Amino acid sequence: MNSMQLNIKNVAPFATKEQIDALDSAAAAGLEKLEKGTGAGNDFLGWLHLPSSVDEALIADIENTARTLREDCEYVVAIGIGGSYLGAKAVISALTDSFADLKPATGARVVFAGQNIGEDYTNELVALLKGKKFGIIVISKSGTTTEPAIAFRILKEMLEKQEGKDYAAKHIVAVTDAARGALRKLATEEGYATYVIPDNVGGRFSVLTPVGLLPIAVAGLDIRALLAGAKAMEEATAKACDCNLSYLYAKTRNALYKQGKKIEILVNYNPKLHFLAEWWKQLYGESEGKDNLGIFPAAVDNSTDLHSMGQWIQEGERSIFETVISVAKQQTEVVIPTDEANLDGLNYIAGKRIDEVNKMAELGTVLAHVDGGVPNIHITLPELSERCLGEIIYFFEKACGISGYILDVNPFNQPGVEAYKKNMFALLNKPGYEEESKAIQEKLK
Repeated sequence: MNSMQLNIKNVAPFATKEQIDALDSAAAAGLEKLEKGTGAGNDFLGWLHLPSSVDEALIADIENTARTLREDCEYVVAIGIGGSYLGAKAVISALTDSFADLKPATGARVVFAGQNIGEDYTNELVALLKGKKFGIIVISKSGTTTEPAIAFRILKEMLEKQEGKDYAAKHIVAVTDAARGALRKLATEEGYATYVIPDNVGGRFSVLTPVGLLPIAVAGLDIRALLAGAKAMEEATAKACDCNLSYLYAKTRNALYKQGKKIEILVNYNPKLHFLAEWWKQLYGESEGKDNLGIFPAAVDNSTDLHSMGQWIQEGERSIFETVISVAKQQTEVVIPTDEANLDGLNYIAGKRIDEVNKMAELGTVLAHVDGGVPNIHITLPELSERCLGEIIYFFEKACGISGYILDVNPFNQPGVEAYKKNMFALLNKPGYEEESKAIQEKLK
């Protein structure tokens, strides 16, 4: 199978080859910091060689657990937020039937909780699960992160009341810290099956650990092929050269940033890639948005968003560039029929596949946007498959590390995320936050 491809020809003249190549030394230094573990955040590099060092016994165990959940349950609820949710959601959404929820199930359906604090969402999920056989995968290093902890408290109680504690203990799986934290303590006490979130892997880089692999396997997808794609990309991105796609992407986007392109829009022309973009937004936003620096990551689903965001992209402020993901081969074929009356005027494309029209919409948009002053980076995936998803996930992860070091920030921490939590805890009068509660109440007067 062909691997993914990266084309930067539509970046010129907004960032020239000379301007991109001027970042060679910074990109090479960033790659070296990753490979040698000498950069900031080097205690969170466990993802770097994970695909090539995966434990066969662990994968077999995940597959067995997933098989049990698929066979015993109508629904499996994956509880997590941020990186504990988006990676699995991205892969599952990309590789399953868009209308699977409206068709008879062939195994457990994977649904998500703990990724929000939506009261109506939670109520609707509880109503869905009432009277159904369901299981839970709860993903949290600490077990005390507010959003997933609320969802787990509600669904654990529901499952125990509905099916009994013995059934619940056999159908709740905890993905958590190896030894510490509230969830680890509970899992030990209740006898849950458990998987470890490695200490040296941050949440947004965790999709190729049990965090992502278990829900993906429960959805009936091939996690071995996913890891094989990631391994191939790991091997292809080891050296500092433009044949290293992660290296080239990191250089190019930073060269554009230096030329005043402050916003990167990830564009897809396949609706199945919507949640890959959501995962990418967290990966880059949380990794690079520090010290008043960083490219702002946004995303659009085309051609849908050409009828909403298209005007701004074409003629708005020229502070943006686009990275377009194209999927070369579709899984099926749908041909546009001829209509004798031709009232819609579409007979000129009768006999063509929908994907041919989509590709022309993509090409026409790229040409228009480049002419309108928007640089375009182009990524081509051979197809939507587990292997190709593994490739692009690792590609973006590796590029993110290099890019963060080019920017001279720590790509692996997220100190700014704590600000909202402190305010929320103070507003809710959490024990230990008494002084903060007083201070914030004064602000609100």
